[in-house]
Amino acid sequence: MSNILELEDLPGIGPAIRRRLIEGGFRTPEAVAVATPRELAAAAEIGEATAIRIIEAAREKLNIGFQTAQEYLHKRRTISQITTGTRNLNQLLGGGIETRAITEFFGEYRTGKTQICHQLTVTVQLPPELGGLSGEAAYIDTEGTFRPERLIPIATKFGLNPKQALKNIHYARAYNSDHQLYLTQAIGDLIQEGKNIKLIVVDSLIGHFRAEYTGRDTLAERQQKLNKHLHTLLKLSELHNLAVVVTNQVMTKPDVFFGDPTEPVGGHITAHNCTTRIYLRRSKANQRIARLVDSPHLPEAETLFKIDEDGINDT
Repeated sequence: MSNILELEDLPGIGPAIRRRLIEGGFRTPEAVAVATPRELAAAAEIGEATAIRIIEAAREKLNIGFQTAQEYLHKRRTISQITTGTRNLNQLLGGGIETRAITEFFGEYRTGKTQICHQLTVTVQLPPELGGLSGEAAYIDTEGTFRPERLIPIATKFGLNPKQALKNIHYARAYNSDHQLYLTQAIGDLIQEGKNIKLIVVDSLIGHFRAEYTGRDTLAERQQKLNKHLHTLLKLSELHNLAVVVTNQVMTKPDVFFGDPTEPVGGHITAHNCTTRIYLRRSKANQRIARLVDSPHLPEAETLFKIDEDGINDT
């Protein structure tokens, strides 16, 4: 995308401003190019006019602007996919979980959301010829449902060394929404340190926001904060060609008398920012139904999978 390797290559950035930018989370010229003047000015402790000049210089050098559909098609070919470990889910998703995108799994409790997340943190470590990206995962746990012991039989199933597989998963428990946003930005530090992060999991996306912002008078503030969180995840996915998977809670609409009254929490903010959305619901025994309800290029469809001791599998 660019030959610029250091922030100092941009006019107006000296050692002091570079240090403040890195501390503020702007570690690459790409991050500077997609920042707002207000964000950059606050991080670097400079005026907005100076911030605008730096951002414009970064965009010019990176050639961020209009491109032909042919050029964008070439860029799309750099997108990779992570296998879910099941044939049925892979077919539903057009091959697997895409990089440069946010994939959302929503549904009631015990529908398999966390189980899918656990398995993906393992399958991302597989070599490309087996459907992985030979990468590592960052897992933000907001509900205390992450279980490392659950990963051992999953890693064994895929022929990986369980001890090494656990070392390649970077886990953090988020205790409130501010902590959740901080941890999202801290993933950039892991990447800067040389960690090959190719999957970010947030399980679940909405839990803390739903608990902390109650009542209609706080709805606007909650949605604005949630929007910022999702945009940070999108930036990371674009800048580093990685996949983002989030889980979401659901609510029941009381005014629906016919059909399924269940819908994901987060409203239009979540709907617009998530690239692909999958609705999970329980079936008989240990089987689950996955329905693709929104995708920019895939048709609505559904499939079955089951939850076993060694993760999720085809029925």
